[in-house]
Amino acid sequence: MADQKIENLKNSIDKLKNKNIRIYFFVQDTKGNPKASIFYIYHLALTLKKQGYESIILHEKPDYVGVSGWLDEEYMTITHMPIEGQNLAVTPEDLLIIPELFGFIMNQVTKLPCGKIVLCQSYDYLLETLQPGESWSQLGFLKCITTSEAQKDVIQTIMRGISFDILEPFIPDYFSKGLLPPKPIIGIHTRDPRDTANVIKSFYLKFPQYRWVTFRDLRNMSNKDFSFAIKDCFLSVWIDETGGYGTFPLESMKTGVPVLGVVPNVMPYWLNTENGVWINNKIQITDFIADFLQNWLEDNIKETLYVEMDKTVQKLPTMESFENKAIELFNSYVDLRLSLFEEQLEKLKETEEYAN
Repeated sequence: MADQKIENLKNSIDKLKNKNIRIYFFVQDTKGNPKASIFYIYHLALTLKKQGYESIILHEKPDYVGVSGWLDEEYMTITHMPIEGQNLAVTPEDLLIIPELFGFIMNQVTKLPCGKIVLCQSYDYLLETLQPGESWSQLGFLKCITTSEAQKDVIQTIMRGISFDILEPFIPDYFSKGLLPPKPIIGIHTRDPRDTANVIKSFYLKFPQYRWVTFRDLRNMSNKDFSFAIKDCFLSVWIDETGGYGTFPLESMKTGVPVLGVVPNVMPYWLNTENGVWINNKIQITDFIADFLQNWLEDNIKETLYVEMDKTVQKLPTMESFENKAIELFNSYVDLRLSLFEEQLEKLKETEEYAN
């Protein structure tokens, strides 16, 4: 028995040294609808695949739609696998990454022998499908990747006994400033579709003189279509009070479009009083839209707003820095598992020598 354990550990150590391991990423099926959190996972998986790891996208059902309708085809070159009706071929050296939303999946995989990591991009969902009193550590998830210090501060007050790493998202370079002047179009992006409808309807009722201004709902577009659509806007409106990071306003800023937004419950580190029009009361948003519109028509928007937007964007991670951090992070996870297995092997050998 001891000889077999020693052999298994040696096999795992060899696999880890040669990056011959599988890294599973569970994703939500958005039915083909674009979502920044899904792009984040796919780019992370693709980055690690290019480094020689075997990245695998896990999804719940076989009829998974995928992301080819809104992301480049290279993302669909990653191996995909449904978990329904399947037995995962997981070995101790593998890593399993589960988003915070899927507590019930964590429960199902708790006995798997692999390394388990929570990927938390939205603190608002971290208790969504967990049982009362149930925690990540109880299910064998002792590490968490999240997107900001602010989110980490919130999560660690609830989930104890967890170590955290921060991997901040990046904004792709196809979000760039337009060459033509903006049109009288207001881009709007809200977590709850009802907020979009309420803003548009109440704005036209309160300010009928501005009925000639167009609102454009910027949800459910491919990344590149979205990057082109926002260039036409003179203003973008953002409502996501439980947002964990806020990619939409940063995409707007990178495109040179000012943001009028409701300050989230957990304020992003990049948000300040100079780089956008930020309010705390959602009910007042139509009044602020009308005020900004009037100033825009009269060419009274302060140049400092655009300067501060540029400063904010310049401080953000680039795709290269995101990828380098991701590689460094997962190499450290592999090194940690390697050292644990080597330690187990030495102890087992000592026990075997003592027994003889």
